[in-house]
Amino acid sequence: MTTALTLDRITKRFGGLAAVQDVTVQIASGEITGLIGPNGAGKTTLFSIIAGKTRPSEGRVLCFGHEITGWSAHAVCRLGVCSTHQVVRPFGDLTVLENVRVGASFGASGRLGGRTSAEEAVDTLTFVGLAHRQDSLASALTLAQRKRLEIARALATRPSVLLLDEVLAGLTPAEIQQGTALVRQIRARGITIVMIEHVMRAVMDLSDRVLVLNYGRLIADGSPAVVANNPQVIEAYLGETTSED
Repeated sequence: MTTALTLDRITKRFGGLAAVQDVTVQIASGEITGLIGPNGAGKTTLFSIIAGKTRPSEGRVLCFGHEITGWSAHAVCRLGVCSTHQVVRPFGDLTVLENVRVGASFGASGRLGGRTSAEEAVDTLTFVGLAHRQDSLASALTLAQRKRLEIARALATRPSVLLLDEVLAGLTPAEIQQGTALVRQIRARGITIVMIEHVMRAVMDLSDRVLVLNYGRLIADGSPAVVANNPQVIEAYLGETTSED
């Protein structure tokens, strides 16, 4: 199977604090990989390194064999790796359609095949179930709709690898169910997905493979069933949250 992402000995220090420590992993193309761990474990820092928002202190990042360590965020995006934001950040004074056109215009450079950014945006909004709100201001959307808009804006860049940062957080059970269905539909398009998520039932149900970070270190890597029964994981994370989730 093709390797979509390779993280080779990734370390990130902020002063004397190592937020990520010596993480090495290969992520297969076309799979959903869950990335879990307690708050402060280094998950979002690792995403930022992959997406070009943060440069690692040590180590390398490769995407489909191309080393992208230290590339700018827009260069990584144009290569085909796009991330959503943990706190959704739509352009509130733009319409829903205009928000998605931003992704299509600037991220999908050379990948639209003659289509306009507006055509790409409309199709993407239809796919995520927001076509009926395309003329609304982004600021008028509900939280669940803003999360879908965040996903749509990322999808409009035509990514090969999509990094989803807590896209289910704060949603109702019904909205979580709809969100998990959307993630499966995205994977069905052949897009490799890595997702940070605290909604444990959802991430365990969705993921082909689960990675667990604790204090910046990778402490478990395997199928959801194997990871869920790992004593280190239970102690570090799952045992703290199973009653809530």
